[in-house]
Amino acid sequence: MADKEGYLAKPSADCCLKGSLHQGEPRGRIETVAGVETYISTPQGKNNGNIILYFPDVWGFFNNGFLVMDGFADAGYTTIGLDYFRGDPVWKYRKDKNDPAPGFDYEAWKRKHTAVADEVTPKWVEAVKAQFGSPTTKYACVGYCFGAPYVCNELARDICAAGAFAHPAFLKEHHFRQLKKPLFLSCAETDHTFGTEARNTAVDILRNEKKTYNLQLFSGVEHGFALRCNLDSSYERYAKEESLRGIVQWFDLWLSQ
Repeated sequence: MADKEGYLAKPSADCCLKGSLHQGEPRGRIETVAGVETYISTPQGKNNGNIILYFPDVWGFFNNGFLVMDGFADAGYTTIGLDYFRGDPVWKYRKDKNDPAPGFDYEAWKRKHTAVADEVTPKWVEAVKAQFGSPTTKYACVGYCFGAPYVCNELARDICAAGAFAHPAFLKEHHFRQLKKPLFLSCAETDHTFGTEARNTAVDILRNEKKTYNLQLFSGVEHGFALRCNLDSSYERYAKEESLRGIVQWFDLWLSQ
């Protein structure tokens, strides 16, 4: 069921400010592509020759996201993500681990960065294809939270063979109706942006319009589980790792067609 503004997956809220930072040393590099800072992680072993386009959550460029991109690279994909927040991620405005800083105008932040991301992302995708692709390269796309609508937008076009998102935000009915390519939904049972009714409505749309999709649903975790979970919890770690593994297997299937 959509809210009064037509959202099924609502805009990011204070729950998106919460989460744990993960330890590890990212191995990718940062370049500028189409005027946007871009993280590039290349496979260290097997390389299937294909590219994953990565659309970040509101935390933008941060250690957890880099490590997830490296995880996709470990599966054989060159993984390329953009900083559409231009160095102004939401984590800069946290008072502490779970609370926004006093005086932070989250609504203004979202309006500002959504407008920029809407403008730069399609140009960036084309630039990545021109700069890093070849005639035989196949593409997939993945988005977390804020990145979900950009996944759906790409799946309405012809570049990507498949896409996936985890704990999405900013999605309306048209994002699901416009899909031309397969979509993997990695979801938390408890999610303030994409609750049970909204999720069921989205699945009804996908089913009724005969879209190709797969729904992965975890109990016991919340919005942000695939990026910002508490790794000291064995179950939260499992859900995070299983989300990434499921997305990789989805891409392996559709990009092998």
